[in-house]
Amino acid sequence: MNVPGELRYSKEHEWVRVDGAIATIGITDFAQDSLGDIVFVQAPDVGAAVVAGAAIAEIESTKSVSDIYAPISGIVHAVNDKLESEPELVNSDPYGDGWIMQIELSDPAEVDALLDADAYRALTEG
Repeated sequence: MNVPGELRYSKEHEWVRVDGAIATIGITDFAQDSLGDIVFVQAPDVGAAVVAGAAIAEIESTKSVSDIYAPISGIVHAVNDKLESEPELVNSDPYGDGWIMQIELSDPAEVDALLDADAYRALTEG
């Protein structure tokens, strides 16, 4: 299982990469593997306000439909439009081209409350 050390992680299996005031978010390699083949991603609307812990998007696989939860609070800055026609990018490149949304942080301190790579590995292995 791929768990990049530079990212932060939620207990609900989202990853966060912070660049200034913008956080890029997707689902982890563990999550995409558990879901199976991704066939549809419904991202939130750009400009929507999101609150950490709230369901903000849906992801559909050949096995099930699952919610994606906001790991941090803020305003949706961008969504990955490629996923409309290529949802399988979440499977093939979850930490790269398979990103789901970007959120402008309202409280950067929330990032510090997320899991680091070692803590996330412990969560998924234990």
